[in-house]
This record gives sequence, structure tokens and C-alpha cells, in this order.
Amino acid sequence: MPPTVHIQFSDRLVSYETFMSDLSARVVRMMKSDAADPEYISQRTAYSIFGRRNVDRWKRNGKIQPYKRPGKIEYRMADLRLLQRTEQDYLNK
Repeated sequence: MPPTVHIQFSDRLVSYETFMSDLSARVVRMMKSDAADPEYISQRTAYSIFGRRNVDRWKRNGKIQPYKRPGKIEYRMADLRLLQRTEQDYLNK
């Protein structure tokens, strides 16, 4: 029997199998929740889902690119979801 591999975190020791099982479950859950998302959403919808200040800050910091269409500004939903899930340091510029 091969030795059990563990991963050391600051607060606990977790087996590799447990870590991978939890990680894959999270990935599947995120994929299912994002499956119904449209590719692009309007600025108004982005403001209502993610908050106007967040969207404007991400745009100002160059983290998202608005797509301008005649009479409409849109954002890629995948980019917004990624920023939503990323821990950000708001004190650094």
C-alpha cells in the first residue's frame, strides 16, 4: 500500500485524497451554477448583480474590459464571475 500523502495548511493537515475530493466538488458546483450564465450582460445587469462600485472599480483598475455596442455597454460574465470569486486587496493601487 502506498504511503498517504498529506497537505499541510496553517490550521490543519489534510490528506491529498480529501483535498482533491473537496476541490473537485467545488469545481463541479461552480460549473453548474455558471452554466446558465449568458456570455455577455449589460452594464445595468452587471451593476445589479455585482454592485455598481465593484464594477466601476474593476473597470477603473483595468481588470475588466467593457464592450461597447450601439446604445449598449456590456461585460463578459465569465470575467465578472472570476473577479467576484477573487480575494482582492482594496488598499493597493
